[in-house]
Amino acid sequence: MKLNNKSDYTINFTRKALNTISNHAPLNQPEAVKMFIALLKTSDGYKKNLCIVYNRYCKFYGITWQMPKYSQEAKNIALPTREKLQMLIANAGKLLSMKLQLSMETGLRPVELTRLKAKDIDHKTVNPTTAKHGNPRTVPLSQNLTAKIAEHIQTYQLNPDDRLFKGQDADHYGKQYRSMRNELAKKMKDPTLKTIRLYDFRHYFCTKKLYDTNNPYTVMVLMGHKKLETTQKYMHLMNLDESE
Repeated sequence: MKLNNKSDYTINFTRKALNTISNHAPLNQPEAVKMFIALLKTSDGYKKNLCIVYNRYCKFYGITWQMPKYSQEAKNIALPTREKLQMLIANAGKLLSMKLQLSMETGLRPVELTRLKAKDIDHKTVNPTTAKHGNPRTVPLSQNLTAKIAEHIQTYQLNPDDRLFKGQDADHYGKQYRSMRNELAKKMKDPTLKTIRLYDFRHYFCTKKLYDTNNPYTVMVLMGHKKLETTQKYMHLMNLDESE
């Protein structure tokens, strides 16, 4: 997979999925694997991903099987309140707080954020390398966040081609966030905090920009979406009147 230019995220998910399957069914017995996946009490979207991973395994080892068809369920995106996102940012340590603020202000995917280089921050804007083969984009930053990042670059004496967050990938960012979030939920005795995913910071950015600009085409560009339909999934969160 690495030689075929698959992302570290995809490789890591494949490893975890194959470990999950192999704990319950022999990987060289396709029917047993199909039975395990079929009986799982989880979403069809996750089952579909498991099948894609196992299909990759079968192709590699020359195993013949008929891949079952599962479809991703269509569902609306839920959104946490701005106050709860800000609470999470305030509770995080200095570096994690800066990452979360960056996620909230720019809508960068975790993998895009952790791939940023020092040179990608330029004159109150960020120019990420867009993941998922999306369109390139430039997103503005607040003065406050620009100052924090400039201080970070100076403190760690980063060269233009250095990673902004050295030695940290999207998985590490996710684990950091979930650990902090779960501790805060326990401290505040608020289990709803544990439902807020790292991707919800991106969802918040998209919804706010839709509200501010009332222009889904502009937001499509800022999000790095290839299709307008992807951006339109967020429209229901704006509480528009029927006529709008």
